[in-house]
Amino acid sequence: MTAAREHPIGYEVLRNPQLNKGTAFTEEERRKYRLEGLLPPAVTTIELQVARRRAEIAALDNDLQKYLVLSDLQSRNETLFYAVVMSDLATYMPLVYTPTVGEACQKFAHIFRQARGLYLPISARGRLRELLQNWPEREVRFIVVTDGERILGLGDLGSGGMGIPIGKLALYTACAGVPPQYCLPVVLDVGTNNQALLDDPLYQGLRRHRVRGDEYMAFVDEFVVAVQQLYPNCCIQWEDFASLNAFPILERYRDKICTFNDDIQGTAGVALAGIYAALRLTAQPLTEQRFLFLGAGSAATGIAELISRAMARQGLDIAAARRRNALFDINGLVVTSRTDLADFQKPFAQYRAPISTFVEAVRALRPTGIIGVSTVPKLFTREVIAAMAEINHRPIIFPYSNPTSRSECTAEEAYRWSDGRAIFASGSPFPPVEIAGRRFVPGQGNNVYIFPAMGMAVFATEAQRITDDLFILAAAAVADQVTDADLASGLIYPPQGRILETSLRVTERIATGIFELGLARVPRPADVGALIRSRAYRPRYREI
Repeated sequence: MTAAREHPIGYEVLRNPQLNKGTAFTEEERRKYRLEGLLPPAVTTIELQVARRRAEIAALDNDLQKYLVLSDLQSRNETLFYAVVMSDLATYMPLVYTPTVGEACQKFAHIFRQARGLYLPISARGRLRELLQNWPEREVRFIVVTDGERILGLGDLGSGGMGIPIGKLALYTACAGVPPQYCLPVVLDVGTNNQALLDDPLYQGLRRHRVRGDEYMAFVDEFVVAVQQLYPNCCIQWEDFASLNAFPILERYRDKICTFNDDIQGTAGVALAGIYAALRLTAQPLTEQRFLFLGAGSAATGIAELISRAMARQGLDIAAARRRNALFDINGLVVTSRTDLADFQKPFAQYRAPISTFVEAVRALRPTGIIGVSTVPKLFTREVIAAMAEINHRPIIFPYSNPTSRSECTAEEAYRWSDGRAIFASGSPFPPVEIAGRRFVPGQGNNVYIFPAMGMAVFATEAQRITDDLFILAAAAVADQVTDADLASGLIYPPQGRILETSLRVTERIATGIFELGLARVPRPADVGALIRSRAYRPRYREI
C-alpha cells in the first residue's frame, strides 16, 4: 500500500468530508499533511466556522437554497455540517428535512450536485451484494431505504426520493447522536409511474414503469439478504413505500431481522406521544378515547394499531380497542360491508352503515380526536372543526400530512374555528397564533421525536429486533418531556430546541426496554444512560 493511501495528504484530505477540517487545520497539521499553501494562512476555530456558515445561510431568502448550502457543506466537511445543524436544531431541522426536503426531492434531478448513498436499480438484480460492497465503510449499522413511491404527501418521485434517506440519517446523528459513519442511505430503483419524470431528460432513475408482484418482492429479498451478509448488525428502516408494499415488507421481516417502518411505526409513536400529552389537558383516560382518521393507508392503520395496543396495555380488550379507532378514506367510512378493503384495514372496519362525508362521520362516531394522514389539504373544514368543538370541550385536532402544503388544516384554522379550545399538533411546522389576546404555540408531531432515539438505542444495545412495545415506551418517554409550561401554551411536544436532550432521554427509556425484553446483544450496564452518552456522536474535529 502506498504512503499516500496510508496517510492522506494535500487535496486527498481536503476532499474527504470525514477528514476535512478546512481552515481549522492547525499549523502543525498543515505541515504534516502538506496543506500549506492550499488553505488561507489564518487558523480558525470550529466555532468561527459555524458562525460563518450560519451567517451565509441566514442571508439567503429561499429555503431550497439553504438546503443546498447545507447539502454542499455535508459533502465537503461532515463535522462542520453537524456542528452547524446541532447549533440550532429548531432552525435547521426544517431545512435538512421536512418541509424543505419535499421540494428538494421533487427537483432532485435538477439540483443534483454530488452522489451520496447507494442507488440499487432492479436492472442490477442478482448483483446487489456486489453493489453494496462498493460502499467505502466496512461497518454499516443503519440503512434508511426507500423505493420513492410515496414521498411524504407528494407521491411517486422515483430515484428523487433519495433526499428522504439522506435527510433521515442526518437527523439520526443531529438529534440523537448516532455516529454518521455507520449510516447508509439507499434507494431501491424499481422504476417510476410518474410520467413527468419519465419525460424529463434530466431524470436520473430507471426509465421504466414500476415493477410489481413477485419480481418486486424477490428484489427486496435479495437486498435484505445482501445486507445481512455484509452488515449482520445493521438495522433497516423502510421509508416512504406505498401501502401496498409497506405492510407486506414489514410483516415479512419484522420477526427475522432488526427493522422497522417509520411511516407505520414511527408515525404511530409520535402520534401516541401527542395523545399522551393531550390527555394531561383533558384529564381523561386513554381507554375512553375515540379516534377518527382521515386516510386509511399505512400511516393511519399504523397509528390506529399502536393506539389500540396502548389501550390494551391499560386493560382494554384489543378488539374493543380497535373499534375505538375508525378510518375514513376516499370511499367513505371504512365499514365491514365494503368490499375494497385491504387486510391491514379490516381490523378497524366499523359495524355501521356507510357514511360518505367526513363531517357526517364525526357527528355519528363522536370522536374525541381526529387525525389527518390523507395528504389532501384543507379537508378539516370549518364545519368539521366546529363539529369536533361541539362534541368535545377540548377536541384533539392532528392534521399530520406533510409537507405544509398538504396539511388538512392550519393551526390558525383549528384554534379559531374551535374558539381556542383545540389541542393541536401538525405534521409540518406552523407559526404561533394569537386569538383574543391569547398566544398559542402549535406543536409539530414530527417523527424526529421517535426514530433517531430508536436508532440510538439500537446502536448502543446492538438490538436484535424492534417491537411495537418499544414504540409505546418511546411515545410515553416523549410525552414525559413535555412540561406544564409547554402545555399551558398549547405545545404538546417538547420544543425542538431541546430535541437532542429529549432524544437522549427517550433513547435511555427505549434501551432499558430492549434490555428488559432480552433483545440486546451487549451486557446490560449498571447505568444505561451513561452507556448512551458514551456512544453519542459530538461534532468535534479529531486526529486523522
